[in-house]
Amino acid sequence: MGILVNSQTRVLIQGITGKSGLQAASELLAYNMKVLAGVTPGKGGQAVSEIPVFNSVGEALRSVGKVDVAMVYVPPQMAKSAAMEAIEANIPLVHIFVEKIPVFDVCQVLAMAKRIGVRVLGPASVGAITPGEGKIGSIGGSNPDAVFSKGQVGVMSKSGGMCSELAMLIINAGFGQSTVVGIGGDLLIGTSFTDLLLEFEGDLQTKIVVAFGEVGGSAEIEAAKLVTSGKFTKPLIVFLAGKFAEKLPKDTALGHAGAIVGLESTMDEKIIILKKAGIIVADRFEDIPKLIKNAI
Repeated sequence: MGILVNSQTRVLIQGITGKSGLQAASELLAYNMKVLAGVTPGKGGQAVSEIPVFNSVGEALRSVGKVDVAMVYVPPQMAKSAAMEAIEANIPLVHIFVEKIPVFDVCQVLAMAKRIGVRVLGPASVGAITPGEGKIGSIGGSNPDAVFSKGQVGVMSKSGGMCSELAMLIINAGFGQSTVVGIGGDLLIGTSFTDLLLEFEGDLQTKIVVAFGEVGGSAEIEAAKLVTSGKFTKPLIVFLAGKFAEKLPKDTALGHAGAIVGLESTMDEKIIILKKAGIIVADRFEDIPKLIKNAI
């Protein structure tokens, strides 16, 4: 089964005529996804690989019918208006690939999404893939089958690149993935670890979940609270990247906007809280396959 995306997921791409949008469209079509429409203001009436292009989301939906996911592939300064247009159209999932969106713009997008009841994945999210079924975003590039394989392990990561690294590690250990999700590493994001854990809890295919976390933020702490409350009952393995950062000055930012030393809690505090909740903490990245075998 998997979560978020499957073979029947219907997709609309905002910014489809741009470089990133064209690449995303090509990758999705190669993975046999149902890409029903693209949107680029001023370029309605064109087509990209036989995908019709419209001037607005509303125009697209009136022509092709309902879609399940809107993928936002536009420049950062246009991302707020594009995302809000999709949210106002009540598209259930809005995936934002765009990086470097102004924080206040993200606040407005997430507030509107919460008010209307739309899920936002991102910003700065590489997407999600249910191997052998479907994908959204740019996860896996042009050859996802080389990295991802159908199986029982749910994967979620703040880092897009580590989605693929984790998947390869899991495959080399003889396992596969149910769904792999890159939530994005910005300071503010829509879909959190806890949101995904609730989805994985209800997914029959997923038997265990692996999360790639990092210094800063409270995503892992919130996940621990969910486990403690009994709302997530499957084995959960967490690897925390950036342990060296504890020696750096407080408020130092590392790579992702949300990876800030001393933000919310220290690495040691996170580890104590996670272990107390019964979560398996991987000391080393390469230990994850062994921990999966032991848990299953």
